[in-house]
Amino acid sequence: MAERIRIKDIALKAGVSVGTVDRVLHNRPNVSAKAREKVEKVLKEQNYEPNIYASALAYNKSYHFCVLIPRHDQVAYWEEVEQGVKKAAEIRNDFNISMSIHYFDRFDIDNYFAEAMSCLDGKLDGMVIVPACFDLTKRVTDRLHEASIPFVLLDSYMPDLRPLAFFGQDSLASGYFAARMLMLLARDQQEIMFMKVTKNGKVVSKQQENREVGFRHYMRDHFPAVNIINVELPFDGNKQQYDAIFDEFFNEHPYIHHCITMGSKAHILGDYLLRNNRRDIQIMGYDMVKKNAECLKQGSVSFLIAQHGYQQGYFCVDALFKAVVLKKKIQTVNYMPIELLTPENVDFYRRFQL
Repeated sequence: MAERIRIKDIALKAGVSVGTVDRVLHNRPNVSAKAREKVEKVLKEQNYEPNIYASALAYNKSYHFCVLIPRHDQVAYWEEVEQGVKKAAEIRNDFNISMSIHYFDRFDIDNYFAEAMSCLDGKLDGMVIVPACFDLTKRVTDRLHEASIPFVLLDSYMPDLRPLAFFGQDSLASGYFAARMLMLLARDQQEIMFMKVTKNGKVVSKQQENREVGFRHYMRDHFPAVNIINVELPFDGNKQQYDAIFDEFFNEHPYIHHCITMGSKAHILGDYLLRNNRRDIQIMGYDMVKKNAECLKQGSVSFLIAQHGYQQGYFCVDALFKAVVLKKKIQTVNYMPIELLTPENVDFYRRFQL
């Protein structure tokens, strides 16, 4: 068994104090460049790997993280994100980490800001944020920067906000990929239905806006003659309203056979098609939520693009833990895989339990 290398041995070899070695190991300030160079040289020579977990436990310090996400009754996808968040906090329980989750209305600016500010009311060591529009989110992140509180962005990447890290899909690439997959089936079609769930003409997230940009970019480059017809569903609508919109649309466009949506609500149209025994229309959508999976299995949805909500939630909290508790350097941009689910492989798709 290799002999354990002690901090005082490192200090002796480098010709510095034990306190200086400790500051270098934990990347703390007040160390001269010359002293840091000496210590790092000895660390490299000795192949020293500090037990950062044991060190963090020894401090017996408590930490509080806050997570700001949309309400679940609005977007079912966020249920899985929250499960990942809670799991990450649970397995770090020995490090005295507490977690509070705040829910906001995606279409209520005042509510978003109020919930964000409530996170700052008490002790806060790190925050996970699902962004709203840039200017509003910046009001929140500016406060965090002023207080030197690290934050992780989830769902939409806004580099100008200078987050500790981002976890989510590359939205532009995802939309481009969705268009490519759709047109494998619809390459001979003259019209495509583009379904959006909106409120006051706006979709629910910047991520969906970016996906649409990627989708239209592909279509413009490869299928410029295809007519893309928008259908907007009211965010707070009901089944009767949606049915009336679909009835009118398909009466006016009887030759449309393919639909795409950039959000997790493909099942709204999928359910309509199943109830009306329509087998001539196929849908492509996002997210492995239960209702979407049921439509996929029953044939009214052709493809779903999965983005691993559970892992996103887990990784966001884990990044805060590593940065705040373990003082580790964190990779800033972390794109999740773009995975295609079909009726043939959906039963084999499993949330990766971390």
